[in-house]
Amino acid sequence: MTDTTHFETSLPLDSRRSGAPRIAGTAVAFTPHRYQQEDVARELTTMGGPDFMRFAQTSGVDTRSLALPLTRYPHLSGFTEANAAYLEVAVDLGEQAIRSALEAARISPEEVDVIITVSSTGVAVPTIDARLASQVGLRPDVKRLPLFGLGCVAGAAGMARVHDYLRGYPDQVAVLLSVELCSLTLQRDDTSIPALIGVCLFGDGAAAVVATGADRVPSHPGVHRDPRVLATRSRLFPGTVDVMGWNVSSSGFQLVMTRDVPKMADTYLGEEVDRFLADQGLTTADISTWVCHPGGPKVIDSIVNAIGLPLEALAKSTESMRENGNVSSASVLDVLRRTIADPPPVGSLGVMLAMGPGFAFELLLLSW
Repeated sequence: MTDTTHFETSLPLDSRRSGAPRIAGTAVAFTPHRYQQEDVARELTTMGGPDFMRFAQTSGVDTRSLALPLTRYPHLSGFTEANAAYLEVAVDLGEQAIRSALEAARISPEEVDVIITVSSTGVAVPTIDARLASQVGLRPDVKRLPLFGLGCVAGAAGMARVHDYLRGYPDQVAVLLSVELCSLTLQRDDTSIPALIGVCLFGDGAAAVVATGADRVPSHPGVHRDPRVLATRSRLFPGTVDVMGWNVSSSGFQLVMTRDVPKMADTYLGEEVDRFLADQGLTTADISTWVCHPGGPKVIDSIVNAIGLPLEALAKSTESMRENGNVSSASVLDVLRRTIADPPPVGSLGVMLAMGPGFAFELLLLSW
């Protein structure tokens, strides 16, 4: 059997660029319910106790958008009402994000061949993509791939799966949609430290990415500024399923977040990044741009320390978290959007990465 992976990575970088999928458009969408961190803390302190303020002041978050008006949260009756709100808001934000990303890519909804949807903060059957497909104007034969349960790693994992699909169908168009409404998982009787940290860190929103296969003729000029996805790497660590995730009960989703989350980066991330880049004939010295999920201040510190980066290398991640909070899987796509809006020089290489439940890493090699 031919080792096609080794053959592909042994090709010159320019050859791999020519056959790689292209990111054609990105967008984010938020509700109008936007608040300062101190306003959120003041309203929710009655639910979380005085320790909430201490976490809020050290979260690295200044403002956030929430799925619902802030005053409604103390009156949510439970998981049924919260999930009903999730369905309504997720469809609305998803539609906004997809329309904006398609407009940025100058691609019509009818041209989309596959939509990959990631979300871990609500339950929907039919899935979110099925509920908004006709509203957006996607074709009836559009292929749908909804992914649930990947948490914060899902934005990068979704981009990796877009890469995989478009390598197999290089003349097609793919859309990735992330919708995360973290605030709707809040449980009033949960005053545990993970719950308090979650309330301080997490925000709500949606992000969409439009990508095209290498054989797809670009629909607008200046495509040399659009990044291409050259390679991906997934890493799952056995025996770590209890590090983070949800405990699902009749009352909804209860956050699991142990102190081992930043330790996973401290212990494993540097080695994984080095291996991934070595497989491409590269080192961290070849990478000028880092598109990283902003998991929180401690996670950002762990990433820069593990890889050996200056803190300013993750400036866009810090900005995203400060302005929007940790929007789970949507955050790394917001960082990608910010990076594309202020791109590195042509010919630059970047790494996109995220961590999440499993415990898992996802890594992607980008090229401008």
